[in-house]
Amino acid sequence: MFLKNAWYVAATPDEIDTKPLGRKICGERIAFYRGAEGKVAAVEDFCPHRGAALSLGYVQDGNLVCGYHGLVMGCDGKVVSMPLQRVGGFPCVKSYPVIERYGFIWVWPGNPEKADPALMPDLFWAESDEWAYGGGLYHIKCDYRLMIDNLMDLTHETYVHADSIGQEEIDETPVNTKVEGDEVITSRYMENIMAPPFWAGNLRGNGLADDVPVDRWQISRFTPPSHILIDVGVAHAGKGGKDAPPENRVRAIVVDFITPETENSHWYFWGMARNFRPDDAELTARIREGQGRIFGQDLDVLEAQQRNLEAYPERRLLMLAIDAGGVQSRRVLDRLVKAE
Repeated sequence: MFLKNAWYVAATPDEIDTKPLGRKICGERIAFYRGAEGKVAAVEDFCPHRGAALSLGYVQDGNLVCGYHGLVMGCDGKVVSMPLQRVGGFPCVKSYPVIERYGFIWVWPGNPEKADPALMPDLFWAESDEWAYGGGLYHIKCDYRLMIDNLMDLTHETYVHADSIGQEEIDETPVNTKVEGDEVITSRYMENIMAPPFWAGNLRGNGLADDVPVDRWQISRFTPPSHILIDVGVAHAGKGGKDAPPENRVRAIVVDFITPETENSHWYFWGMARNFRPDDAELTARIREGQGRIFGQDLDVLEAQQRNLEAYPERRLLMLAIDAGGVQSRRVLDRLVKAE
């Protein structure tokens, strides 16, 4: 069950710098490549001659050349030529609206006539010199909605990430959930606590004391089709929490772009944008490494969860108050998919 009339992150620019990339998104096999003047293009990953994967070919003069028999495909899905053959009557393959923005390649797998760039999320931090970003990509073998559940309820941090971002105070602090149109927001505020290891390291990274009480916040925002941005951070206690002056806090946005591949697998583009010491490349690399380990722990849990759900499809899952964020996000998705 996918919402297709939406913008999804398909790849990072470096993945298609030198050769085409084949990637399945929302059940659609797509070949991404750089056409004329380096502009990104996306067409169905299917050669109309013999059904070969176009992504296994190469780019020449702005066109995609099939690596099987040399058929040349244009960015619009129309066949251009083929050595010594007449191919003018060949059918077009599907082409997809695609945009390179904010450091990602975005694709619209649905009706191309509805692909409006104004519907893309506003990632202000990606265009600001005051923020730095580092991230990565995981291929995860589970329903993409399980990842949405995971990120809209951060209670699991106490147990899955006990050595990094987890702490008992997460369990002990109620979570608030609200729905604003198609957006679902869960928030948790913890006051006068000690920072867990990951955040203690960030305090030190910003030249702040890490052995004093802090106020911590977690605000997860889900927007369709499957984007979750989490405003997180700690500030020295009593200085204003999330709104504390920059010299008293470390704030970041956990970036989660969840792109369905099939009904039981997805591409997970993860990262963290921070607004402290943005020019410190070493700090960026250190945070990225730590965050990668954290998300790797989620991967193990979610893939095992998927296997259990497939093995016992008749079992009914229990719902608790902490599940409200994921439940509400699924309701939004169900409503939009039904309408589509």
